[in-house]
Amino acid sequence: MQVSTVVELNVGGQVFTTTADTLRKVPGSRLAEMLSSPASACKDAEGRFFIDRPGTFFHPILDYLRSGQVPQQHVPEVYREAQFYAIQPLVKLLEDMPQIFGEQVSRKQFLLQVPSYSENLELLLRLARAEAVGRRASQVVVCVVSSEEQSARCADPIYYLASKKIPVVKFGPCKLGCDRKDLLQCLEIDIKAWGYQVSYDNYNDVSFKQLYPHLYQQYFCYQVENPFCLFTFTWW
Repeated sequence: MQVSTVVELNVGGQVFTTTADTLRKVPGSRLAEMLSSPASACKDAEGRFFIDRPGTFFHPILDYLRSGQVPQQHVPEVYREAQFYAIQPLVKLLEDMPQIFGEQVSRKQFLLQVPSYSENLELLLRLARAEAVGRRASQVVVCVVSSEEQSARCADPIYYLASKKIPVVKFGPCKLGCDRKDLLQCLEIDIKAWGYQVSYDNYNDVSFKQLYPHLYQQYFCYQVENPFCLFTFTWW
């Protein structure tokens, strides 16, 4: 029986020792292709294969190739590495785990119902940063509407807020039904993923109520859920 060649890899500064058979376990993966074209692969000063990726999360990748063990910790991080190395059987196994299924299937499919979600999220962050100069906290109003009719009812309040130089970002119309809270939570998750400290609550403009009581009743209190929400960013 032919003995498999021992291979050393330098992954992000960490050295791993395994066999060529282990690295070839999944045909078509980056690791298998690396061994099929060793002359073109990147090497370190000691002649080891060098991979510029986090060594911490290469351990579970190697464990899977060796024994088929599916990682139970750091699942999102290992999922990204499995995608990078194109180890498709592991990618599919991880996509069935709750941590990845919830993000890749449930939440992303939900956000597909929200027109221009990514663009509006970027706008929200830009406005928050613009309002932050010389302040401990900055605030941006978010308006979530689920229909053209609701969007029309919110036009005057948005104009009023703009006249007060209060930044507003509108999401929708989108088919959210009763899932407005889910959209707000998605925004909070994505904003915090960028490292921002943020919180949100329903927005009620007292001065608007005093100046235009009839309009306040019509625009801000016409439904159980207020379409306007206030996102507060804390900077220090």
